[in-house]
Amino acid sequence: MRFLKKICNRIFPKSIPTPIIVENITLSPSLLLNNRKVLITGGTSGIGFAIAKACINAGAAVVITGRNKERVNKAVHNLEESTNSTSSIMGYVMDISNDVDLEVGLATILKDKQWNNLDTLINNAGVCGGFMPYVTPKEFDKIISTNLKGSFFLSQLFAKHLISNKIHGNILNISSSSSLRPAISAYNLSKWGINGLTLGLAKALIPYGITVNGLAPGPTATPMLLNDNNPKSLSLPNSPLGRYILPEEIANMAVILISPLSSAIIGDTIFMTGGAGIITLDDIKTSFEI
Repeated sequence: MRFLKKICNRIFPKSIPTPIIVENITLSPSLLLNNRKVLITGGTSGIGFAIAKACINAGAAVVITGRNKERVNKAVHNLEESTNSTSSIMGYVMDISNDVDLEVGLATILKDKQWNNLDTLINNAGVCGGFMPYVTPKEFDKIISTNLKGSFFLSQLFAKHLISNKIHGNILNISSSSSLRPAISAYNLSKWGINGLTLGLAKALIPYGITVNGLAPGPTATPMLLNDNNPKSLSLPNSPLGRYILPEEIANMAVILISPLSSAIIGDTIFMTGGAGIITLDDIKTSFEI
């Protein structure tokens, strides 16, 4: 993670933080996802937590997963407080990189009468790192197993649930703008894979009324990327947007992509890069050395 921050600081150099106010970044409470039930992996913080909150505010009931029980419980509590909802939120401890934990976990959730009709899966859990030429086989396996393998097999299990119960639903894969770049890390490679998985799942599952899409954020204001010295600064000088994207902005698009508004979007990955995807070598004013 420190290595990723180092690279981001080279591409987007630090500067004196300037106050940045972003207005109207959250969707108004609505019934856009009324009666929907959504499973979100990696929902304890960052983008996953913001998506969970946005889904609840749009009328959905939500299950969030994470690997740490204390963090899962804390996230559930925070969601209940911030949304004034208690009956529509559940937390479950699950390590999606573990095959057995994955299968048992989903089966356990679906046994609960309140959640046996889950209709939407958001594959958000992920870990970063694994940069060439320093990655070890152990680190590579951890990243690929979490980011790609876990999403692949959880999607398969979830699709079987939807098909067997004749539920029309959605799968949304959280990719990354890193998938636009050469795969110099296990993380980048996993996100390339997620984009391909999105296309494949969409083709295989649309005959069953299951819509699959992807969402690829650029530099986002999460603990993974924020400057440790200025955690509240959103400034990102060399980004065309001029700042980090907020998790709430990603969450807004996630809600739209799993709602009826996007029923004609199938197999597509929507990039929200803040313009990072259009940066070329001539935009980089500082030396870039790994």
